[in-house]
Parts: sequence; C-alpha cells; structure tokens
Amino acid sequence: MTVFASDLARFLLGCGLGAIVGSFLGALVMRWPRGESVVRGRSKCDGCGRTLGPLELIPIFGALLARGRCRSCGELIDPVHGLMEIGGALIAGFSLLLLPVPAAALFMVAGWLLLALAVLDARHMWLPDALTLPLAALGLTLGDWVLPAPFGDRMIGAAIGYGGLFLLAIGYRRLRGREGLGLGDAKLLGAIGAWTGWQILPLVLLVASLAGLLWALALRLTGKAVDGKTPLPFGAFLCLAVVPATWLGWSMGF
Repeated sequence: MTVFASDLARFLLGCGLGAIVGSFLGALVMRWPRGESVVRGRSKCDGCGRTLGPLELIPIFGALLARGRCRSCGELIDPVHGLMEIGGALIAGFSLLLLPVPAAALFMVAGWLLLALAVLDARHMWLPDALTLPLAALGLTLGDWVLPAPFGDRMIGAAIGYGGLFLLAIGYRRLRGREGLGLGDAKLLGAIGAWTGWQILPLVLLVASLAGLLWALALRLTGKAVDGKTPLPFGAFLCLAVVPATWLGWSMGF
C-alpha cells in the first residue's frame, strides 16, 4: 500500500468513527437542554416524533437521502445534526491522519468535547461542567504523554485561565451591576489552559475576542441591534479559537 493510500485509509477511518460520534453529539446538544435522556430512547423526528428508520440513522448520508426533511411530516431536519456529524468526522479524520494513534485518540476526545461545548453555548448560552471538567482532567492527566507543554505550565494555565476570567466576571458584575461573563467561560478557559499551557492563553483570548467582534459586526450588518447588553456566546468563540491560537503559538515557539 502506498503512503497516500495508507493516509487516505486512516483519514476515512477516522471520518467514519467521527461521524458516528458526531451523531451522538447531535442528539446530546438537542436533547440535553430539553431535559431529555441522551442515552435512552430511539432517535426520532423533532417535528412529528416518528422513530427514524435504519437508513435515516446513517450519519450525514441519512439526511442527504431524505433531502434534509422528515419523510413523514416534511419538517426540516435541524442542521445541528449535520454540523455535529461533519464536525465530528473532520476532527477524527485529521487527528488520525496527522497524529499517532494514542495522541490522535486523545485529541479526538478533546475536539469532540469542544465541538459540543461550542454548539451548546451558541444555542443555549450553556457550558455544562459535565463536559468542561472532564476536558480539564484529560489535559492535566493523559496530556503528559502527548502534549508539548510540561505539566507545570498546564497547571498554571488551568489556574490562570479560570482565575483570570473569574476575577474579570466578578469585577464586571460589581462595576456594571449585571452579568458580563459567566463562570462557565472561566471554567472553559481553565480547561483550555490545562491543554495548552499558560503561554498560549493570551492568544486564545485574542483570537476569541476578534471572532466575537466579527460576529457582532456581522449581526449589525444584517440589521440586528447590538449593544453592550446583547449576549454573545464567548465560550463558543473560545472553543473555535483553540486550534488557530495553539498553531500560532507553537509556530512562534511558545
């Protein structure tokens, strides 16, 4: 087998696994905020409640075969399902393509957790501890075998990431009399610091802030009112900032 064929096989294998996990994550981000069980009950149409058939459950291709709509009621399939399946597939595919298996597995899990957190925050302004805390724990424990940042730097990163945003959130609340940053954002930045080390955190904040500004500008350009009280999912921007900020930091020798 040529190198290209071997790499393609690894990528496709990762995409297949990631699409399956993404399908589960799609159910998670849809059901969990509604208080529904994520692991019990069969998948069903969000519109009419019909139980989905085997072909409809195939990640990505099931929605394509149905042309994006339930074949019973015609309800549009929520695009979050496809987003999670494609995102999960790409995370796993590129992880398995670029990294050895043990490291790829760890980065897959981290990527899937960040993907779920980003979507939950974007849709519901919610960053559940049940996802954020395991992300931090993985970085501080198994990260010793695969991450370039030493354990001490990652411990400091976790402490500074959480502590810095925590103090900022408290200070903003006292000065302005309203919430500015949630404690979920602080926990998330602490979890990111547990992976990247403290040196990368300023870049993560910079990229996330720029993304937030661009998003606010996009809202203004589409005619939506944006002011100091408009809620923005900063946690989602933090999740999206991790890869470019880390790549930039490592290329700069941080």
